Amino acid sequence: MSKTYFTEDHEWIRVEGGTATVGITDYAQEQLGDLVFVELPETGKALAKGETAVVVESVKAASDVYAPADGEVAEVNEALASDPSLVNTAPMGDGWLWKMKLSDESQLDGLMDEDAYKKSVA
Repeated sequence: MSKTYFTEDHEWIRVEGGTATVGITDYAQEQLGDLVFVELPETGKALAKGETAVVVESVKAASDVYAPADGEVAEVNEALASDPSLVNTAPMGDGWLWKMKLSDESQLDGLMDEDAYKKSVA
């Protein structure tokens, strides 16, 4: 069973059995516009909560994507190298950014659920 959390910085994190998949929300990709480049972290990199993990560039601006929790990068979405627009078309699906092994799942307790996140951007 998976559970999805949201940050104030418009990242989502879906946790399934100790592995977490991270991406940006639909709201975030709408604000950015069409993505033209995604700079992904290296597999094995240790990330601290709040640290810049990914840089996404759109026709409007470059924006940092932050690690929603401490952990180690387990996998990156290689498909984004050739097709960064996946983040625009399916931000919570095929447009995921990276997967990580969490160091401290209790950090997720401070994040929002989907209802709270929707209220925060309404």
